[in-house]
Amino acid sequence: MDTAGTERIARCECGQLRLRCLGEPLRVSMCHCQSCQRRTGSVFGVQVRFRREQVSIEGESRVFVRTGDSGGRGELHFCPHCASTVFWFLDAEPELIAVAIGAIGDHSLPLPLYSVYESRRFPWTDMPALADIEHYD
Repeated sequence: MDTAGTERIARCECGQLRLRCLGEPLRVSMCHCQSCQRRTGSVFGVQVRFRREQVSIEGESRVFVRTGDSGGRGELHFCPHCASTVFWFLDAEPELIAVAIGAIGDHSLPLPLYSVYESRRFPWTDMPALADIEHYD
């Protein structure tokens, strides 16, 4: 694993499941699909994507496989003790790992550049700071 650059630690609520992410993410995005709304218990999910070789995983996880709104499969990894979803793999991008941005909690991460499934976006989540990003339905 390349050790150059920034190191960020993502973890579940109880700290048993941890990821060490090295370098900058390839993508920061927010998703308004109903699956992300249910997964997070919130109005959208926000993720950062890294190349798999940028991330090392420590601890035990359980897996839930779901089919997303696009028809693609995702393998979501969550802590078996506190149930926090920390990371996932998408069949469409097997070379990447997506990490829940809240699991990292680093406020220096860049703004999302993509917002997807906006047709399912709660109308009161309009954020002026995100006006110039790419938007998809």
